[in-house]
Amino acid sequence: MAVNMLLGLQWGDEGKGKIVDVLTKQYDIIARFQGGPNAGHTLIFDGHKHVLHTIPSGIFHENTLNVIGNGVVIDPVILQKELEKLTAFGVDFLEKLLVSRKAHIILPTHRLLDKVSETSKGEAKIGSTLKGIGPTYTDKISRSGLRVGDLQQENWEEKYRRLAKEHLSKLAFYDVDYSDFDLEKEEKIFFEAVSYLKKLTFIDSELYFQKAIKEGKKILAEGAQGSLLDIDFGTYPFVTSSNTVAAGGCTGLGIAPNKMDKVFGIFKAYTTRVGSGPFPTEIDDDYGKAMAKVGHEFGATTGRPRRCGWLDLVALKYSVLINGVTDLMMMKADVLSGFDTIKVCTAYKYKGEIIDYFPYNIDTEFLEPIYTDFNGWTEDLTQFTKESEFPKELNEYIAFLEKETEVKISIVSVGPDRKQTIFR
Repeated sequence: MAVNMLLGLQWGDEGKGKIVDVLTKQYDIIARFQGGPNAGHTLIFDGHKHVLHTIPSGIFHENTLNVIGNGVVIDPVILQKELEKLTAFGVDFLEKLLVSRKAHIILPTHRLLDKVSETSKGEAKIGSTLKGIGPTYTDKISRSGLRVGDLQQENWEEKYRRLAKEHLSKLAFYDVDYSDFDLEKEEKIFFEAVSYLKKLTFIDSELYFQKAIKEGKKILAEGAQGSLLDIDFGTYPFVTSSNTVAAGGCTGLGIAPNKMDKVFGIFKAYTTRVGSGPFPTEIDDDYGKAMAKVGHEFGATTGRPRRCGWLDLVALKYSVLINGVTDLMMMKADVLSGFDTIKVCTAYKYKGEIIDYFPYNIDTEFLEPIYTDFNGWTEDLTQFTKESEFPKELNEYIAFLEKETEVKISIVSVGPDRKQTIFR
């Protein structure tokens, strides 16, 4: 088969960008299939740190094409800034980046709607990144959105004005002060970014991929966020606005399911979450603080500190199941070095009953994680270059996870740099 897929199995921030970057040399095309600038994929190599929000993580490889698929929502302003940063590193994105005409555009008024909607929720807010993602997907579903292909039409600005006017009329429903949002200024920046964006090559991505597959091209579909943030299968309503699971790779690129082969599932050796929402294994003690400090747990997009906790195997097995994961890849094993005891949640005590599945409604008031303890390791994994150097405690930890998930862990990451990646 020509198409493999890579996605996160937790609440995002698993390290997908690094693994895509590591694997890119095996592929001809890297294609992002959902989400928008609410995602942040961090790549570290040659002494530089790069954070990509919209552009696929294969962009730094000379012989690889990168496609922003139809399932992605694009903020022209943020994309322009990303492209300008690439130019500073000598990346010729005009030759290497293609954009689906069916991808939807984030307008300044989408961000305004996002802001007032989230603010109006008060303590019930869902933790939006305020990038306009939700309102843009709302317009997509309600069949009123503006797409990349519209930018090639003479009346695209007329379509913009009509949609922006509709957005502004909705603000009357919110008792929120948004006077600090200078729409005229934001629109000026937006239109300049649109002009910049028009330099890119726009494609009918479904036709492009069909042709590429017939030609035997190797394609890697890159997901954003994580499976537990999926609009259908995540911890609703504390989720994102798109399908982050494997099925979203098909609809977000226009590739038929029978063309998909391997599904690579990325997870951390522990668990993190940004923003609001249930988190059964969250810990607030010194262990949690150590995870956050050593793991540099701050959101690549928002900069918000991530909540930290032990690995939730119940949630991980759920994600493996709904995605049909064929290969697991464990990130940040190095962060757990120095912990005398490492815990893994293997079941929940939920409303007085022991369960080993992910419930419809995770009400942490009635849920208690049940842990299995493992001996920790003291070795500095960041210096390791091959599996034979692993301490036996780490091997026991890996073996347990493979047995429980029934999936091989083929990669273990022992540091942020692309070189700190060990294939098993």
